[in-house]
Amino acid sequence: MRAPLSWIRDFTPVEASVDELVAALNQLGLEVEGVEEPGREVRDVVAARVLDIVDHPNADQLTLVDVDYGSGQTRVVCGARNVVPGDVVPFAPVGAQLPPPFGVLAARKIRGETSNGMLLAPDELGLGRDHSGIVQLDRSARLGSDVRELLGLDDVIFDVSLTPNRPDAMCVVGVARELAAHFGLPFEVPAPHAPADGGVESDITVRIDAPDRCPRYLGRVARVTMGESPAWLAQRLVKAGMRPISNVVDVTNYVLLERNQPLHAFDLERLGGRGIVVRLASAGERMTTLDGVERELVAEDLLICDADLAPQAIAGIMGGGTSEVSGTTTEILLESAYFEPMGIARSSKRLKLRSESSARFERGIDPNGVATSAERAMELLAEVAGAKVATDAVDEYPRPIEPVRISLRTSKVNAILGTELSDVEVVDALRPLGIEVGGSGDAITATAPTYRPDLEREIDLVEEVARRVGFASIGGTVPRPRDQVGGLDRAQRDRRLVADALVGAGLSEAVTLPLVAPGDLERAGAPMDRIVEAANPLRAEESVLRTRILPGLLRSVAHNRLHGLFDIGLFEVGRVFLAPDAVDQVLPDERVHVALALSGIRRRRPIEDDRAVDAYDAVDALHQLFDALELADVRFEGAVRAGFHAGRAAAVMVDGHDVGAVGEVDQRVLDALELVRPVVAAELDLDRVLAARRRDRSFRAPSPFPPYSIDLAFVVDEDREADAVARTLRGAAGEVLEDLRLFDVFRSVALGERRKSLAFALRFRAPERTLTDEEVGAIRQRCIDAVRREHGGELRG
Repeated sequence: MRAPLSWIRDFTPVEASVDELVAALNQLGLEVEGVEEPGREVRDVVAARVLDIVDHPNADQLTLVDVDYGSGQTRVVCGARNVVPGDVVPFAPVGAQLPPPFGVLAARKIRGETSNGMLLAPDELGLGRDHSGIVQLDRSARLGSDVRELLGLDDVIFDVSLTPNRPDAMCVVGVARELAAHFGLPFEVPAPHAPADGGVESDITVRIDAPDRCPRYLGRVARVTMGESPAWLAQRLVKAGMRPISNVVDVTNYVLLERNQPLHAFDLERLGGRGIVVRLASAGERMTTLDGVERELVAEDLLICDADLAPQAIAGIMGGGTSEVSGTTTEILLESAYFEPMGIARSSKRLKLRSESSARFERGIDPNGVATSAERAMELLAEVAGAKVATDAVDEYPRPIEPVRISLRTSKVNAILGTELSDVEVVDALRPLGIEVGGSGDAITATAPTYRPDLEREIDLVEEVARRVGFASIGGTVPRPRDQVGGLDRAQRDRRLVADALVGAGLSEAVTLPLVAPGDLERAGAPMDRIVEAANPLRAEESVLRTRILPGLLRSVAHNRLHGLFDIGLFEVGRVFLAPDAVDQVLPDERVHVALALSGIRRRRPIEDDRAVDAYDAVDALHQLFDALELADVRFEGAVRAGFHAGRAAAVMVDGHDVGAVGEVDQRVLDALELVRPVVAAELDLDRVLAARRRDRSFRAPSPFPPYSIDLAFVVDEDREADAVARTLRGAAGEVLEDLRLFDVFRSVALGERRKSLAFALRFRAPERTLTDEEVGAIRQRCIDAVRREHGGELRG
């Protein structure tokens, strides 16, 4: 929000320098994104009266405007359409200075017509970013007078960025309160007093049909004279980033900016039944808002209706055109209300309709400040619109909201902050913020004001004390060794080890959203019987929590390919979510999985020729993962898995349990993502992998005796797995087998139909002696007999 210093000084006499004010606001958590001093770069800009306007002969969007600036008359070219003869506007003549990019003005030709200066919009005077029209000055202003004085440009405007939990600081009063507390200055918000007129009857009715969504609604009647706002009010709105519209509308915006209370003025004569009904919309009900858009509503949208139940506004978001005030309005009903924050937030998001009002209501305003803000508005209306105000307001507040009482311990404050504050220092830090504090020691009771909905727990008050004391003034301390806690447990260390191993395999870590499209899960063969649907997804098509990581990772591969990156290796370690399968279970089952995906070309030169990725690349990456974890029992078994190419996939078995799959991704999945073959992938249940047995890490001295190596080739059926034959060989060879590897797979018509040859290299070594030819021969024969018996394999060659 934009907070002019002159407005802040209405409530506290702060005289610090700009740099000191910026430092203070930043320390208090109200981050200053920018500081504007519009008068610094504005020179010789004066008030001028519009005499005549004619169309530009060479441009449809431009006009020629004749002006009188007190010491003469001239003509300028103007692109705005909000000026008429008689208006008094800011005029920058030739030689005047403006903020960048204009600098010192010179006469120039625009589409063939000479412009001797400029008529200025707010942004051209350094007043925010509004470029919608020329600034309107008070028509009684003396022609030729300095615009800096007329608009109060010798001011400082702080552009403050606020966190969502600080709605109290979304107004000038809130910022002033923080600065007053910080500098130890008096702070006072004068109590408003609107002059009541007994001749104005408060004959309106207010009915709340949805009290949970609208805990409080106040309506007050006034007779007004519509017109322009006085210069001082318009100036403040412009500095705060709002465009003046009319005196009545400007007053509602003024109170919103000053006190954080959104208001709405209805033309009472256009309200059916001279009353208000607050109700929920009917599904499919429609209304047109002030922006001219017809909107379809749902049953959870809250409406402000007239007594005849016709919608007049979407509560807390935007009014409708039916009862808006206009130049002919003579009697208004002023709305000042408190709406439940989450309901406003949901409707605003669904309707894609944001306003200054909705931004405040959805964060939480002060429910007990509703009446005071309405009184302030009526006070201003009496001043700027000649309002005659009804004596009484109709205030429906069936269940008043009470301030929250919080217990606070000085010892807890010091323990968390690492300070040695006394009870008095803790209390003195909180009281200037409007927090009522009583008690001492560990029995302090604080009552949070209702304009601070963020204060609910003891830790919230500890944070307030820290803000007031100043984070910079809280010294750092080094924990003693015996006080240190934390550290990584084994599972956390292992998960980091998994990530390091896969990075070492040449893959890059990705982080994908847990919300995915149901179709992606189904195509990838993920479980669909335990889907968890999101109630309010970020994107309608990605509406369920993932039961597998791989679908989202493959979308990342597709995204990279669309951006010209074809050789891709990604992995992700993350959680998957399964709907509860027990009656008494509330939350989803969450398990940690690891997935990887590779596509494109494996760049291997000069070691070997480049080639397309294949399933063995994914298997190699898994081997590196398993070696890093030192798993004792891992094997791959051919299997048919949904989402993978039939015949080019394997189940990953750890300790005899199926923990996942690896292989080439199925063509149907690739087509849906517009990916080109080959793409290989794997996904494992990492929780089960990390729970597996690890290798025996006890030291065994290497044998000093020479090894004995042999090769064996077996002809077996095509469907026999090499891994199964290797397990048989290991069992038959016994403890003297030091190494076994498959080094060749051969197919030929000579071997027979659907037959293949598997060639293995075996290396034997005994720890205490040199093996004899007879011993190795016996082992060789046991291996041949075992393979023949278990696999029907015949020795080849």
